[in-house]
Amino acid sequence: MEACLGIGIFISGIILLTTCTIMYTEQIATLPQMLPLAFLGATVADHCGYYIGRWFGPKFHQTPFAIKRKSLFDKTESLINRFGSAAILFGRLMTAIRSLVPLLIGISGMNRLRYSLLDFTACLIWTTGLGLLVVGLDNIFK
Repeated sequence: MEACLGIGIFISGIILLTTCTIMYTEQIATLPQMLPLAFLGATVADHCGYYIGRWFGPKFHQTPFAIKRKSLFDKTESLINRFGSAAILFGRLMTAIRSLVPLLIGISGMNRLRYSLLDFTACLIWTTGLGLLVVGLDNIFK
């Protein structure tokens, strides 16, 4: 939910990290059970945002939602314009813009295959980081 368009703005990644850490610490679930699901959730949420962006296209900027959050969209678009493909990789790791970058990439019209390959890579890096944080936090609390 943290990466879903709209919802991700209000839900922090700390909820996912806390849930995964508790499940791992209490031996409710293992990393091989949790991490593929986290990867799947991240890629599905990102691709939903991307395809919504492609569907809305440039008209999105005229919607009340975009007008109300213009400064946030301007910052995100600036990141995308300055860093191109790297925006997808870094955007996945930045909680404040995680749910918005796929939408803006979709609006920009990036090639679907290129986006998917970059997003899969970004989600793999993010999932690896999640696993490392869960194990690290478990070791701190033991």
